Amino acid sequence: MLNRIIDFHLRHRLFVLIGLSGLIAAGLYTLSRLPIDAFPDLTNNQVVIITECPAMAPAEVEQLVTFPIETALMGMPRTEGVRSISKLGLSMVTVVFEDAVNTYFARQLVGERLAEARSRIPAGLEPALGPVATAFGEVYQYTLEGQGMSAMDLKTLHEWQIKHQLRTVPGVNEVNTWGGETQQYAIEVDPVKLQRYGLTLRDVFQRVAENNVNFGGGYIEHAAEQYTVRGLGRAVSREDLETIVLLAQRGTSVLVRDVAQVRVTAMQRQGAVLRDGKGETVSGMAIMLKGENGLRVIERVKERLSSLRLPEGVRIVPFYDQSTVIRGTIATVRRNLIEAGLLVIAVLLVFLGNIKAALIVAAVIPLSLLVGFMGMAVFGISANLMSLGAIDFGMIVDGAVVMMENAVRRLHYKPGEDFNPVERVRGAAYEVARPIVFAVAIIIAVYLPILFLEGLEGRMFRPMAITVCSALIGSLIFALTVVPTAATFALGKGVKEEKEGWFEPVRRAYIRALNAALRHRLATVGVGVVAVAAALGSVGWLGTEFMPRLDEGSLLIQTRKLPGISLSESIELSNRVEQVVKTFPEVTGVVSKLGRPDLATEAMGIYEADVYVLLKPVEQWTTARTKEELVQKMADKLEQVPGVVYNFTQPMAMRLDEVVSGIKADVALKIFGEDSRVLEQLAEKALRAMAAVPGAADEQMEIISGVAELRIQVDRQALARYGMNVSDIRQVVETAIGGAQVSEMIEGQRRIPIVVRLPESYRRDVEAIRQIQVAAPAGERIPLGSLARVEVARGPEVISRENGQRRIVVQSNVRGRDLGSFVAAAQAKIAAELNLPPGYSIAWGGQFENQQRAMQRLVIVLPLSILIIFGLLFATFDSVSQALLILLNVPFALVGGIGALWLRGINLNLSASIGFIALFGVAVLNGIVMVTYINQLRIRGIPCQQAVVEGAATRLRPVLMTALVASFGFIPMATSTSTGAEVQRPLATVVIGGLMTSTVLTLFLLPALYSWFSPRKMGACPAEK
Repeated sequence: MLNRIIDFHLRHRLFVLIGLSGLIAAGLYTLSRLPIDAFPDLTNNQVVIITECPAMAPAEVEQLVTFPIETALMGMPRTEGVRSISKLGLSMVTVVFEDAVNTYFARQLVGERLAEARSRIPAGLEPALGPVATAFGEVYQYTLEGQGMSAMDLKTLHEWQIKHQLRTVPGVNEVNTWGGETQQYAIEVDPVKLQRYGLTLRDVFQRVAENNVNFGGGYIEHAAEQYTVRGLGRAVSREDLETIVLLAQRGTSVLVRDVAQVRVTAMQRQGAVLRDGKGETVSGMAIMLKGENGLRVIERVKERLSSLRLPEGVRIVPFYDQSTVIRGTIATVRRNLIEAGLLVIAVLLVFLGNIKAALIVAAVIPLSLLVGFMGMAVFGISANLMSLGAIDFGMIVDGAVVMMENAVRRLHYKPGEDFNPVERVRGAAYEVARPIVFAVAIIIAVYLPILFLEGLEGRMFRPMAITVCSALIGSLIFALTVVPTAATFALGKGVKEEKEGWFEPVRRAYIRALNAALRHRLATVGVGVVAVAAALGSVGWLGTEFMPRLDEGSLLIQTRKLPGISLSESIELSNRVEQVVKTFPEVTGVVSKLGRPDLATEAMGIYEADVYVLLKPVEQWTTARTKEELVQKMADKLEQVPGVVYNFTQPMAMRLDEVVSGIKADVALKIFGEDSRVLEQLAEKALRAMAAVPGAADEQMEIISGVAELRIQVDRQALARYGMNVSDIRQVVETAIGGAQVSEMIEGQRRIPIVVRLPESYRRDVEAIRQIQVAAPAGERIPLGSLARVEVARGPEVISRENGQRRIVVQSNVRGRDLGSFVAAAQAKIAAELNLPPGYSIAWGGQFENQQRAMQRLVIVLPLSILIIFGLLFATFDSVSQALLILLNVPFALVGGIGALWLRGINLNLSASIGFIALFGVAVLNGIVMVTYINQLRIRGIPCQQAVVEGAATRLRPVLMTALVASFGFIPMATSTSTGAEVQRPLATVVIGGLMTSTVLTLFLLPALYSWFSPRKMGACPAEK
């Protein structure tokens, strides 16, 4: 089969060139349409249901809104979990589906269940699905600056001009507004004047609603025309509202202005934005539609913003631009690939000694990449750090290297010799085609189990496996077709045999060393066994973690104040935090986002804030040399701001942690139970225990209570005395204190709410609220304090639930220590100090949860990879002994991989584990090539010992070439310090170190062991006698 393929392409060489041209054109077209991102989409497949519940306390939100929605969503097919948050005026329920479920199908399922839930929640509340976006969907954020413009002016400008323009940008799913003040018309009713005219708040509410409507009367025909009847009754100004008639008595009208003052005020808000310690501003956030090209969407957003005609003096100032990270990671990938390509070409030139041959092999690199791009397009994979960053050009050209090296060797000729280049290339191709196919198939096969990884690790490395496998398939095709064909063209005149090149002394030295190893076979094998045992024994001493953190070039500090703090006080503290951070010369800007935005994609309270810290390039730093050192110095200096707890992270990392698991830290202990007070007591004990573990940083527990609330407990006996209902109290409280929206005023495209409420003096404190008058059916006015107990009490701030149970979280980051050892110590300490009552349980989450799940999958994936390798080796040699012989490369590759991690101080993480998987395939390639050739020599009748030495010496050049090109292809990744290098470095380090030791095995231990494993049918070996 393989020989026929080679024959066909050598007979139709022009066909090869034409087909190659078409493939190049298709690959370039595909490349031009590939989306570009920093990372693959790492977000789990989830649907978020957001329900705004104005003025509703957290306990009522949980009981009346969250629980009915949760109940309706439970039991949906192919779901992995349901979690929820209930806060003041907000319910947020997240349903996580399996990754294979289509996003829009999942939303359809949720929509159907919500139809059932709507009948169980209070009337007027409308659950809505969150944006179709990912954790990395917040691609562009900015603030507005306008000299002389208030926060309300800036908010109005953003809401009704900038936001509407950005929402029309292709690829933008939503534009969120954070901070500023929303304009409203407040009709502040004087209760004394109301009583004078015998009116109630309900009367004002109804009259305003009735007098702010437009209406229609169909149409009339007049002469030859049709007139549409349109009634205009909507208020268009404050004066219109003031002149609404509330009551007409004896020819005299009582107007709104007679009992109330109409003012332009700001709506109650639960969020704010600050910048550079200078006070409030307004922030906008462009949220990208899931699956879009991040770089292109950001470019479109910038173009649209630059085209806006804003009022004079108003500027849009970006503070988070994800294209910076995207361009940085793509630049890292591009630089690594170029450097790796140059290193590989240099190795080829040195070892092949022929420029034409080296260039032919090097040409396989871009051709294989084009095939990889087509594979990415088929599977919908973007060009990012993971899909392109782990491609090793040395591994890609391994098959072409073996093919070309054998062709060059066969094309050597002496003057006067008969010479037919096509036949010599055909013979060379026949000789190595089968081992090349099986060697590349093995490399591809070891990547296949990666496709079965689940969760975050699967979403991260599956694109890499698909891209590498696609490129390897392309490289195999080119090695069997293009390389032999090109060799007949470029080397058609043969390769003149030189007396002695630089490699001949190396070969002779190797033969001497190999003979010594064969004479002392037991000692040689013994050294190898000791090395393997030492490496495997030292694995337990390596630090462990899930994944190294990508340096995004910026910081994000999550701050938390005391629960119950007012918004104005929270703003003041955040200003002080910004001023402290700005004292560092490394900082170019600071933006704080408090509370939640208008579209509640965040569930933060006003006591929480995300502080974006914009940094100079690290080479310009003076206070610290590393980010870890800078973070520690910031943490020390921020201690001067009292009452604030800090958590240091990065924007994309924080968003990913929050969206995927709902937890913004490296390690989290989740405690489940029903009683909130018991949960808090257990959490306090767990927090003390976790804080005592060396390496703990930014440790904190979730606040679920301690928030002051004004509790109005209805006295039913008092209501009965006056013939009143709870609804009477409810309406007065909602309207008088909170302000009830009665209608809207329309100004062009703007919709301005109109609310009715009491003046500030009647609702500023508890005693004033007790004196609010409630109208009884008989007409008397009863103070609220006579109908209900009005008092300040402590209530819940947030109620978190997961899979139907209440939950509290204790979390910590880890600094100066690996994640695995920290969690082991924390687990032991908490197990000793935390006694759980019946009905309560704990679970570990955060990055540790991801690590545990990934390691459990790798326990299956790694042996499966080895089993696949063995199966293919057996298929290649039809010999269990020789398959096992070559498989011994795997443990010897582990020696170098583990040793390299030790030397570089890198923890054993998921990236390093994937590196071991990749290493297994490459490690056996050279063994296949060498053993295949030794077997061919023995079949020709050459004695075993002579065949071993001659075969090893002949294959020395391709063995060294394939090992060096594979290693050199990873050197740029292993040494890079640019954006994204942190993720690639462990993988590259493992492969380079492992190839060093596996190459030594191939060159010395494999020949030494060959006689013990060789098939007897080929003739006896010395070890068998």
